[in-house]
Amino acid sequence: MIARIARTLLLIQFGIAFVCAVALVRLHITGVVLAIIAGLLLVALLRASITANSFMLTWPNRAKSPHTPELTWPGIFRLFAGEFCATMLCSSWGMPFQRFDKRIHTDTTALPVLLIHGYGCNSGYWHWMSEALDEAHITHYAVDMEPVFGSIDGYAPLVHEAVQRLLLESGQDKIIIVAHSMGGLAARAYLRDHGHANIARAITLGTPHHGTTIANFGIGINCGEMNWLGRAEEGSSSEWLQKLAATENADTRGMILSLYSHHDNIVSPQISSHLPGAENVAVSGIGHVALALDSRIQVRVIEEIYRASKKVFQPVPPTATSTPALLQ
Repeated sequence: MIARIARTLLLIQFGIAFVCAVALVRLHITGVVLAIIAGLLLVALLRASITANSFMLTWPNRAKSPHTPELTWPGIFRLFAGEFCATMLCSSWGMPFQRFDKRIHTDTTALPVLLIHGYGCNSGYWHWMSEALDEAHITHYAVDMEPVFGSIDGYAPLVHEAVQRLLLESGQDKIIIVAHSMGGLAARAYLRDHGHANIARAITLGTPHHGTTIANFGIGINCGEMNWLGRAEEGSSSEWLQKLAATENADTRGMILSLYSHHDNIVSPQISSHLPGAENVAVSGIGHVALALDSRIQVRVIEEIYRASKKVFQPVPPTATSTPALLQ
């Protein structure tokens, strides 16, 4: 469904550019080539305004941690440009045309990975992360979560089905989950319902673990479940998020790594991605959509995949107190 929507929106954008170009030519304002360029620039400006709007909507409710770095003006420009390019790539190429089911590497030394996309996306969002995983010879599957505007609870069975399929086809006892944005909440819902016996590590990228104010502007049951109610310092998570948190114990939280950006333009307050009891790693100068496309994040994710795999394939030796031979 998302692929069809993305292709339709892409056609509409080309239509706008075409109408603009035709109007410029018929009004004798410019030649054909310049008219086409002007039409494409108009669409690019419209798309840039949408990206800028996401920053403006989240700015009033931003929240700083004691370690939040201040960006210089060049840093702000790079942040915006990176997020704009990421949204253009994902919506114009990844999601419309690059959906995939699985990428298998028989020579891998890492556990297989399940990729879970976020709100309003599909598996095509992971195209660039998939290329990095391919280069690292890591087997990975992807899941498309539908209905698009359904409850996050309804995604847990889809994740469970994908996990079971990956376990069966890979022959492994454990896998690693990598999830972006709302996908991280779907992963937590799966862990709530099915436990973590088959999960070696869950890595979330830009997940609004406590909700986000921008969800108030979205549509769908899932947006309501991701709400952050109130301002950064005085607000609270949605009822759904509070119930989800109440089901989790230290073991579940301890297997999660939350990677997030101090300057996320979708998760607001940004510290919403900081999950108590989990391992939390914050970066700066990266936008929300750009997280999975950023080479630094890709490197960190791959490092974590191999680190978690090593723990499974090479378990920690028994301690002296539990080894009879050492007690003699």
